[in-house]
Amino acid sequence: MVDVTPREPTHRRALARCRVTMLPETTTKVANNAIMKGDVLAAARIAGIQAAKRTADLIPMCHPVLVGSVAVNFSIGDDFVEVEAQVETVDRTGVEMEAMTACTVAALTVYDMCKSADRTMTVRQVALWEKSGGRSGPWRRTELDGS
Repeated sequence: MVDVTPREPTHRRALARCRVTMLPETTTKVANNAIMKGDVLAAARIAGIQAAKRTADLIPMCHPVLVGSVAVNFSIGDDFVEVEAQVETVDRTGVEMEAMTACTVAALTVYDMCKSADRTMTVRQVALWEKSGGRSGPWRRTELDGS
């Protein structure tokens, strides 16, 4: 692991996004809370929050970070559910991995909840979209970055 002990704690934030593509009838069922397993987005939100808090247990060289807040939100399109996870902390290292882990686990939960209705689903475009704090300062992905 990188030694972060000499660094001063600063406010840090990261935002990640991904998409679960699916059949249009599956997005309709998600939007209408008509999936047999239950409320897809509520379960996925809780899974994403839990995942952010446990990231260091999953990623071997990832520092344990005191997660201050996690927000997991969803947008439903015609044939996809977009997942967005934002994580914040005041610590010595960033929360990019926590945001991407929250996003991915939330997407996998959407997949798990809907798989009996739609085997065509895919999880796509997992990416960090923004980060702030730390010595490298703010960073923001643009649409031209290939996402």
